Amino acid sequence: MSEIKVITNILQKNDEITLINKRLLCEKGIYVINLMSSPGSGKTSLLERIIAKLKNNINIAVIEGDIYTTKDAERIEAQGVPVIQINTCGACHLDGQMIKNALNALTLDKIDLLVIENVGNLVCPAEFEIGEDIKICVLSTTEGNDKPLKYPLMFEKSGAIILNKLDLIEFTDFDKKDFYRDIRSLNANVDLFETSCVKNQGIDEICSWLMLKIQSKKLKVNNR
Repeated sequence: MSEIKVITNILQKNDEITLINKRLLCEKGIYVINLMSSPGSGKTSLLERIIAKLKNNINIAVIEGDIYTTKDAERIEAQGVPVIQINTCGACHLDGQMIKNALNALTLDKIDLLVIENVGNLVCPAEFEIGEDIKICVLSTTEGNDKPLKYPLMFEKSGAIILNKLDLIEFTDFDKKDFYRDIRSLNANVDLFETSCVKNQGIDEICSWLMLKIQSKKLKVNNR
């Protein structure tokens, strides 16, 4: 008789671990962002500017996901906030178990905002919940306005979408009208922002929006 091999559903197992992460983070009143994009969108630069604006008002920690190296984590560490590096060594996304391990290395009682910068990829990260309150997708004008319809799941699942590198749009054929039409066809209620890290454009708006999200979660936790 031949051996029957049972393959566990990867997404189901991830969801179980993610639920543990989410309960822990909710108990601590930590607002959690899953920051996603393709490589080169400028999400690390954007995160640097957000941290610089908010770190004197709230406690921020970052989990950095990369296939290899600590280059982005070193940039975030220079901002003076706690950072944990996860190297996936080939995997194209972070998962619940990776985040669970990283949380064990953080002092959760001293965190208001946790940003998880996912591996640069417009496909896999959208499929895996990791305990976040919101998924935020960053897309740059240099990538083209056709990405929402090419990678719909990323844009369907995001609670906010940031169009970055506005300072370069004049050098591209990026069509904002088509971009926003496609976004709304996939996700009618998503929050939209436009930014330029070079010109510091749109950073204040994102920070104000984030502060409201963080305060709202704190209130819910305190009123339970």
